Amino acid sequence: MSAELISILVLVVVFVVATTRSINMGALAFAAAFGVGTLVAGMKTDDIFKGFPGSLFVVLVGVTFLFAIARANGTTDWLVHMAIRLVGGRIALMPWVMFAITGVLTAIGAVSPAAVAIVAPIAMGFAAKYRISPLLMGVLVVHGAQAGGFSPISIYGTIVNGIVAKEGLPGNEIVLFLASLVVNLLISVVVFVVCGGMKLARQPVQTPALVHAGGGGSVEDVDEPITLTAPRLATLAGLVALVVAALVFDLDVGLAAITVAVLLSVVWPETSKQAITQITWPTVLLICGILTYVAVLQTMGTIKWAGDSVAGVGAPLLAALLICYIGAIVSAFASSVGIMGALIPLAVPFLLQGDVSAVGLIAALAVSATVVDVSPFSTNGALVLAGAQDIDRDKFFKQLMVYGGIMVAAAPPLVWLALVVPGIW
Repeated sequence: MSAELISILVLVVVFVVATTRSINMGALAFAAAFGVGTLVAGMKTDDIFKGFPGSLFVVLVGVTFLFAIARANGTTDWLVHMAIRLVGGRIALMPWVMFAITGVLTAIGAVSPAAVAIVAPIAMGFAAKYRISPLLMGVLVVHGAQAGGFSPISIYGTIVNGIVAKEGLPGNEIVLFLASLVVNLLISVVVFVVCGGMKLARQPVQTPALVHAGGGGSVEDVDEPITLTAPRLATLAGLVALVVAALVFDLDVGLAAITVAVLLSVVWPETSKQAITQITWPTVLLICGILTYVAVLQTMGTIKWAGDSVAGVGAPLLAALLICYIGAIVSAFASSVGIMGALIPLAVPFLLQGDVSAVGLIAALAVSATVVDVSPFSTNGALVLAGAQDIDRDKFFKQLMVYGGIMVAAAPPLVWLALVVPGIW
């Protein structure tokens, strides 16, 4: 049995054991990375540690720490209060507001995880306060980010279009952008209906005097905003600084978030003590462990082995479908842009033959590799999971995992039928 096949089977075992024995999957994945990396791939310990997602670790810790402070000092309550006033009490509109905000942020140049890191904690706090399905809210935040993620001036769009140009393939920036926008919008509409959005829409519009505050069950008048205290003003200024740092100066959102959190902690240490305990350490362990194992797979060539096997398939249409599936499966655990950068070059030989539309396949691959980012193992899904409040986190993790699995299974053939198959006629 080849080393690549062994590494894939071990990953399956990790999933099965974690599911049946209620063991943190991240801990299992770290053990698997050590065993497979050392015994099967002959890797040194330092090489295994190179795959640890340090930047994502800081993002998860920094963002959850900062927004835990915001929750502790009442800033998120103020933001939710203002959001209610903005939509006139129409709770059903809020998931779409969050969809639109993240879409605009990524369309104008924010990296998808940065946009989700900024919006998700607020969105998930709102979902907890007003009993909106956390799956509905989290999914719309992520799909909103991906809807705008391939605009011609976006990070993802620029990278993919650059790869296409470098490989000498025909490309179409508008088709790429619209494909992602339309698919993510349609998926969000389906999720909205399935997860109870229509029930929210049928509820009578809340009058300003009938918006319930969370926690104690009291009622507050939305025409009388929650008082902005000094800690809340400082936290709002910190959140604005975080947005500017990520979008304007392209600074790391994790480091920026933890810096803001530390500055707030220095001035108001009592709030920091309360917030530090709310960092979702089990989620951090889970995500970092899985991604470390995926990095071992990449280092030992398992991902390339799978891609090469598909590229060698004689039927171009079948090969195109398999490439979309590989993009979806791997992106559910790793970098979406990274896997696109690996698979587009692998597809070049048969794309140049002209049997399959390069524009259609690239758009299909881009969509397949990003709609799965709600998976709790991807950066965006991890941020949604980390931002969830007042819920059974294990149950929500399983919901995200199931939803991610549905996207992995259903998205590739659907976008293949819509974008690739018509190109052969």
